[in-house]
Amino acid sequence: MKKNIIKGIITASALLFLITSNSFSISFNPIKFVRDSLPNGLQIIYTVDKTAPVIATIMHYRVGSRDEIPGKTGYAHFFEHLMFEATRDIPRASIDKMVQEAGGNLNAHTSWDETVYFFQVPANQLKLPLWIESQRMRLLKVDSVGVATQKGVVREELKMRTLNQPYGTLIQKLSENMFPGATYGWATVGFDQDLEKATIPDFKSFYDKFYQPNNACLVIAGDFIIDSAKKYVRQYFSTYPKASEPEHSGYQTKPLEKDYSEIIKDTKAQVPAVFIGYRGPMLNEADYYPMSLFMDILTSGESSRLNQRLVEKDRVAVNAAGFQLSLQYTGALVLVGIGFPDKDIKDVEEALIDEVKEVISDGITDEEFEKAKNIKEAQFVGDKKNVLPKAESLAQYFSYYGNPTLINSQLDNYLSVTKEQVLSVAKKYFSSAKKVVLTYVPDSETK
Repeated sequence: MKKNIIKGIITASALLFLITSNSFSISFNPIKFVRDSLPNGLQIIYTVDKTAPVIATIMHYRVGSRDEIPGKTGYAHFFEHLMFEATRDIPRASIDKMVQEAGGNLNAHTSWDETVYFFQVPANQLKLPLWIESQRMRLLKVDSVGVATQKGVVREELKMRTLNQPYGTLIQKLSENMFPGATYGWATVGFDQDLEKATIPDFKSFYDKFYQPNNACLVIAGDFIIDSAKKYVRQYFSTYPKASEPEHSGYQTKPLEKDYSEIIKDTKAQVPAVFIGYRGPMLNEADYYPMSLFMDILTSGESSRLNQRLVEKDRVAVNAAGFQLSLQYTGALVLVGIGFPDKDIKDVEEALIDEVKEVISDGITDEEFEKAKNIKEAQFVGDKKNVLPKAESLAQYFSYYGNPTLINSQLDNYLSVTKEQVLSVAKKYFSSAKKVVLTYVPDSETK
C-alpha cells in the first residue's frame, strides 16, 4: 500500500520542474478548524469544507519504524497491512469492499515517524470510516490467519522493493549508514528475517503499546456538521480507556564520525548511479526552512544547479536530482546522479560535490532565490485545495509540531528566509561534513 519511496521522490521532483521562476503572489482563505479531545487522550480536529460533497478522515498514529528495536523490525509497516484484515465486528477482508460499495476509497502509509490511515467517502457516509477506525484502534484481530496472510503479503512486498528493482537496497543502506546506532537505522519495511520469526505475542505487544487513543490524532475534513461528527466520535471511541504513554526512545542520532563509501553490484540496474548522503536538519528546527530552499535551488527543475551542471553543461549524467529527508528527530540530505552506461560514475560523484561547493562559494542569484520561494508557495497552497491533503496536513502539524495552526502560517517561515541564511545553512551541513556515498553499478555477469 505504500508507494516506492524513490519513485515518489523522482515523481515529486518532476512535478516541480513545471514551476517557473516567475514571481507570483498566492492568496488563500485561512483554514478554519475546531480542536477537540476525549478523556482517553484521543485528539480530534474538525475542519468543514463544503466545496464538494465528500469527507476525508485521517487517523495518524505516532508510531513508525523508529519505535521498533533491533531484531524486531518492520512491525509498524506490518500493521499498516494487518489493519485491513479483521476486527471483532468486521469480517476478514471486507473493509475494502464496504468502503468501495459506499463510493469511497482508502489507503495507508508508514514511515520512520508515523503510520497514517485515510478514508475518502461521500458526505453521507461519515459514520462508516469512524466506525472502522474505532474497530481497528482496539478491536483488531491479531490472530494466526490474519498474521500468516499479511506476513506473506509484506514479505513479498519487501522482496519486490529490494531485490526486483534497480537500486532497491538504497533506503536500507542509507538508513543504516546515515543513522548508525539509532532506531532510524533501518528502512521502514524492516528485515525479512525479523518478520519471519515474529510471533503473535510480539505483534500483540506492539499493537497494545502504540495503537491507543492517546497516541493518535483523528482529523475529519469535508462536508459535515461538526456537532454530528462529535457525537459519532464519542459514540465510537470514548469507551476505550487511556493507556500508559508509550515510551519513545532510541531516536537520538550522533554526528557521523567518518565518511562511508560502498560500491554495490546491482543485477537490476541498467545504468550506474551514485547517491551521496549528508546529515541534515530535522523537522521543527530553524535550519529546516533555509535548507529546504537551498535543496530546491540545487535540485528542482531543469534550471536547477545540478541539472544545469551535470546534465546540460558537463553531460556526465542523464539525471541529477536530490531530496531532503527531514524527520521528527533527525534528517538527511541526499544528492542523486544517474550516469551513462559507458562513462565513469566517479565523474558524476565528483561533479555533484563540486557543484554544491560552487553554489556555496559563489552564492545564489535573486532569480534562483525567488524561484525556490515560489515553489514553496505553490506547494503550500496546493496542499489546501482538497480535503484529503488538508486533513493530512492538520494531522502532521499537530503530531510533529503540536500546532495545527501552522496550516495557515508555516509559509511565513519560508518567505522570511534571507539569501544569507540559505548559504549559511548550506555551508553548515555540506562543507567538510562527513558523508555516505553509495555507488550502484550494473552487474552484467550475474544477469
